[in-house]
Amino acid sequence: MITQVRAKKSLGQHFLKDEGIARRIADSLELSERTPVLEIGPGMGVLTKYLINNPNADFTVVEIDKESVAYLNEHYPELRVIDGDFLKMRLDQVYPDGLCVIGNFPYNISSQIFFKVLEYRDLVPQVVGMIQKEVAERLAEPPGSRTYGILSVLLQAYYDIEYLFTVDENVFAPPPKVKSAVIRLKRNSRKSLDCDEKLFFTVVKTAFNQRRKQLRNSLKPLLPKKDDEAEPKILDYRPEQLGVEDFVELTNYVARRQADNPPDT
Repeated sequence: MITQVRAKKSLGQHFLKDEGIARRIADSLELSERTPVLEIGPGMGVLTKYLINNPNADFTVVEIDKESVAYLNEHYPELRVIDGDFLKMRLDQVYPDGLCVIGNFPYNISSQIFFKVLEYRDLVPQVVGMIQKEVAERLAEPPGSRTYGILSVLLQAYYDIEYLFTVDENVFAPPPKVKSAVIRLKRNSRKSLDCDEKLFFTVVKTAFNQRRKQLRNSLKPLLPKKDDEAEPKILDYRPEQLGVEDFVELTNYVARRQADNPPDT
């Protein structure tokens, strides 16, 4: 019988051992009807035991650690376990009608998880995740903050983000070197942006690649050489000063300039 799973540094594993916090995380997922729910990286099932009995959760877990998969299959024989990598899943094929996502996300792939959620944003109405505290703060921060960045803008374009609570290091085995936090993302009502969404992603990423520069300088790779059009005031700002709607405006400006005079390649 498997009684313990060894936490693996290569997988960024820190197993939560506080049952009260586990229940609180599980309860943070708000389901009003029967909904597919996927837990990422359940480990030894500290969240799983509370989620599996949720009457509104059509529940599955995905786990990349073979030792954890064996543990879960032995201790939760009724549980559906996907033995694989969430980041490689085709969510539109496995969950064509959508899913909610929850988990104690490994620090080393938390940003990749959120980019994956963005990719399938029309299929993922809600995410509850425990991540590194400073990352959680960054995602939830409004414009103007020093920590506001690429993922802040991209996620806030499509999700309402709530910083729920902070979690101390000593409730994990092994304890991480930083505090954690739980956040909840809920898909907002925005069906699409009023701009080219692919270009929007490019503009945001390009702007923050040189976040200390004014936008007229950081966006030079996307813009043709100066023409007679007066530059808009928005180019005087730095990227952390702009909200989602500002970036939509900026994207449309870049699109107009490129249409009139494509940038050098």
